[in-house]
Amino acid sequence: MEILGKTKIDFIGKRRIAYAISTVLVLVGIVALIQISRGAANMGIDFAGGTSIQVKFDRPVDLGAVRGALSQSGIKDSEPQQFADGRSVMVRLKHSAAEAGMVQHVQNALQAGIRDNPFVVEASTEVGPAIGKDLRNKTLIAIAISLAGIVLYIAWRFEFRFGVAATAATFHDVLAVLGIVFILNKEITLLIVTALLTIAGYSLTDTVVVYDRIRENLRARRKESLGDTMNASINQVLGRTAMTSLTTILASGSLFFLGGEVLHDFGFALSLGIVIGTYSSWFVASPLIYEWRLRSDASRRARR
Repeated sequence: MEILGKTKIDFIGKRRIAYAISTVLVLVGIVALIQISRGAANMGIDFAGGTSIQVKFDRPVDLGAVRGALSQSGIKDSEPQQFADGRSVMVRLKHSAAEAGMVQHVQNALQAGIRDNPFVVEASTEVGPAIGKDLRNKTLIAIAISLAGIVLYIAWRFEFRFGVAATAATFHDVLAVLGIVFILNKEITLLIVTALLTIAGYSLTDTVVVYDRIRENLRARRKESLGDTMNASINQVLGRTAMTSLTTILASGSLFFLGGEVLHDFGFALSLGIVIGTYSSWFVASPLIYEWRLRSDASRRARR
């Protein structure tokens, strides 16, 4: 099915506009990365340390009543979140895992403040600050190793310059999503890290599809200019990449809208990453190859 038909979009000609947009996104992402490494972002209990308690009431409960009950018992800086059913509530308490009996403290507070609505504790998690810091450092290392692997794979699959450009585009996608999540003050949890690594893999797959067609056309269209060949290549796979992104967003969007409170941010980050990853495979990854080839050819001619 040719959803988009035959297009003739000048992607290479619009590369400078894309560079400006991407520069802003990457700079925001770098700031977010620095703040996260310092622990200054909205870090989840996985990284900051703390206690997470999930309770389920017999009847739907008002979230304001939960906050009031916790506050009256002296539990400060709590973050209660209500699930879609109205009965389940997740109470997050950062940096409190070192306090003995915090789960019981929360349980007593809710029993005292909401007497007419019984509840049960469905799950509880405690993470110490030292473990959270260790997880944060290992997460950054895992992302770095993943991106290094991308360079090696693409360099072997195509050539070195393709590997560097694909890695730059993947860095761009991960940093852009991380920056937007940071600006929106979303909680940085292991699920967000999972979304970022998934985005890196998705972006790579999308970029390889475009690179494969560029490589074929560079051999078959030797008489055409480099810019025309690259534009033709991107336009030829435009419908395919657009449909892939659309169907993937249907799945990630379902997680965002229907996945409940726990998967809400994960679905948001994943959907955002798919959009940015598709954009980068058209406007970032391929134009970087174009610029590199132009500079290499100009340098070769100058030496001659």
